[in-house]
Amino acid sequence: MTLASPSPSVHSPGAALIPSVAIRPVERVLRLWRNLPAPALFVSSIAGLIVVGTLGLLLLPGLYTGERLGFLDALFTITSAACTTGLAVADPATRFTFWGQLWLLLFVQLGGVGLITLTSLIIGVLGRRLSLRSEMIAGAPPELLGSRDLRHLLAAVLRFSLAIEAVGAFALWLAFLRTLGPVEAIWPAVFHAISAFCNAGISLFPGSLAAWATDPPVLLFVSALLVVGSIGYLATEELLRWWRRGGARGPLRLSTHTFAVLSVTALLLGGGFVLYALFEWNGVLADLGFVDKLVNAWFLSASSRTAGFTTVPWDRVGNETAYLTILLMVVGGSPGSTAGGIKTTALAVLLALAVQRIRGRRNAVIHDRSIPDGTVERTISLVLLAFAVMTAAIFWLSFTETRGMGLEEARAAFLPLFFEVVSAFGTTGLSMEVTPRLSDVGKLTVILLMFVGRVGPLAFFAAISIKGRATLRETRPAREDVIIG
Repeated sequence: MTLASPSPSVHSPGAALIPSVAIRPVERVLRLWRNLPAPALFVSSIAGLIVVGTLGLLLLPGLYTGERLGFLDALFTITSAACTTGLAVADPATRFTFWGQLWLLLFVQLGGVGLITLTSLIIGVLGRRLSLRSEMIAGAPPELLGSRDLRHLLAAVLRFSLAIEAVGAFALWLAFLRTLGPVEAIWPAVFHAISAFCNAGISLFPGSLAAWATDPPVLLFVSALLVVGSIGYLATEELLRWWRRGGARGPLRLSTHTFAVLSVTALLLGGGFVLYALFEWNGVLADLGFVDKLVNAWFLSASSRTAGFTTVPWDRVGNETAYLTILLMVVGGSPGSTAGGIKTTALAVLLALAVQRIRGRRNAVIHDRSIPDGTVERTISLVLLAFAVMTAAIFWLSFTETRGMGLEEARAAFLPLFFEVVSAFGTTGLSMEVTPRLSDVGKLTVILLMFVGRVGPLAFFAAISIKGRATLRETRPAREDVIIG
């Protein structure tokens, strides 16, 4: 028997003031939301944020220093903020007033930390179990969360996020103090701390952080916020507990999830640092001193995976640097973080599977634990879907953005468009000066890419799937093998 939602009694206080015709639509909406699967609930939450933010840019007074943005540019700007991407068709430093910048920062925070909380709160109100979104909330499967209920977990995530942002804002205030002064440094410090922790990459300075390329404290503080934000709450919390109990010599073993997150993150950061220094030492970093070259190479490695802050002009980097950045942007950050991409754990699973198959073994093994077949299948599905989405977008933008160009000009435009697609899908925000020149069709394409990249292709296609859970069947056709390799 299905229990219907209780409706107000005719004898309850105020019942006479609420006509039944007003109650029924509300009940229908609540019933619809209760019946939504978790992916659709998550996707609709982000879509709702984007709608509200766009309406604000279109209607609220006092947000602009000059002419108001049109609908498409407003939609692009808020999608970039709510999806923590950072691609921009309007410079936040010059186009928006303080209130306009605050409006953008609000949606960066909601799209990063707040979205996880908002979605989880909706699920709790609608009576869903924590396990439905535990992987999105904390960055790990339900079994790793122990006995923590929804409220405790959300409180812990918020405390952690706000504490890191507060510490980062104070550190950046100290770093900006010498140049901007004690009062003028406050707002840039707060804005960049939140933007960095949420891996949004939106800056209040023209040219992003190019003016601070010779200021190591600023770059190191920002990169620290980027790394912590891209790792996620659960992995960071578990790492701290592991460290307090003696590290590798202590009794606590790191979970396979956290081990994979930290190992791949360290590999990408270290490898990216070495390769950026190698590729651009005499390139875009040539005018910097020895220490500044090292700091900027580290900053590029930390920022390029999913943050989008930059100190160099990306339209002047070498092809090898551009391709390295594309690879880093595809991977992105870790599950449960504010970062995009296919995630570090997906790369860990694929690498583990490849290594084991080379050794003639069947199962993927990470940290002396075998990975469930279902997780391997989801990983492969995620990577294939991501590849398909980016490939389709590259074909489409190559068609729409190079019409009327000569062959040489079109070929020269291919790499920047390729870069733009991966940057949007990975919610990174780096651009080879393509974003302001996009056509309306190109902007809509990038908006969709940012949205799909933020929610994840698996969640997006699950949310829009026309097949309901009732139509899924457990039966399968007879087996027949094919030759591989």
